[in-house]
Amino acid sequence: MSSPGSPAAALKRHVQSLCRHPEFRRGLRDMAPMVPGLAAWGLVTGVAMVRSGLDPWLALLMSLTVYAGSSQLASLPLIAAGAPIWVVLLTGFVVNLRFVIYSAQWRFYFGHLPRWQRMSLGYLGADVSYAMFMRRWPEPEPQSGQIAYFLGGALLLWLGWQIPSILGIVLSDGVPAQWGLGFAGTLALIGLTCSLLVDRATWVCAGVAAAAAVAAFALPYKLNIVVAVAAAVAAGLMMEMPGGGGGRPIGAVQPARRPS
Repeated sequence: MSSPGSPAAALKRHVQSLCRHPEFRRGLRDMAPMVPGLAAWGLVTGVAMVRSGLDPWLALLMSLTVYAGSSQLASLPLIAAGAPIWVVLLTGFVVNLRFVIYSAQWRFYFGHLPRWQRMSLGYLGADVSYAMFMRRWPEPEPQSGQIAYFLGGALLLWLGWQIPSILGIVLSDGVPAQWGLGFAGTLALIGLTCSLLVDRATWVCAGVAAAAAVAAFALPYKLNIVVAVAAAVAAGLMMEMPGGGGGRPIGAVQPARRPS
């Protein structure tokens, strides 16, 4: 048994205090409705990784380290087709570029933390947790309870992704194709995406991504996905520039300027 003053005991007290924090529990409640759709998508991704030819141990490593279903699924067809490794890495990089925008927003809340804490929070960050966090804390400034809220939701989403993904990896041979998990996963992703369309910037980025994906559909190796993500990120950065109006809700009216 560890002594009361040992690092293990201090960590235990910190974890217990975090779990009792009301914002931690609120983060759990806010993210709970997202877990079923995320779990379906994680299961699809786990099955897809193994069926694309990845060794189960490599698939498990990919699930735990990458933790980004969109980039995982975007890279799998390239790996199966024998695409050059630079194409695979570039695809994963571009698909995850949206996290640059997320990090640029989170810096107002977590920028004061030590680097290792910011990196840990960055690993746990996800699309849904970003959307819900910004809805809970719209003012871009550090406030009490933000870390607890983020961790409550992010840890639930992490478990809601990893457990089904690992099950998909282990049970991939026993999942019949007749179940239509690919279609179910697509529906889950659409639902998750729609939940993120909360302001003008997200709607514009979604429209730009859809148009770019259709326009570049003829590209090999499904590179139209890379084009779509790059176009959406560029649109998002432009919307976040001064005067871009990215944060205004749809239909918001700008305040009238005073006459000079």
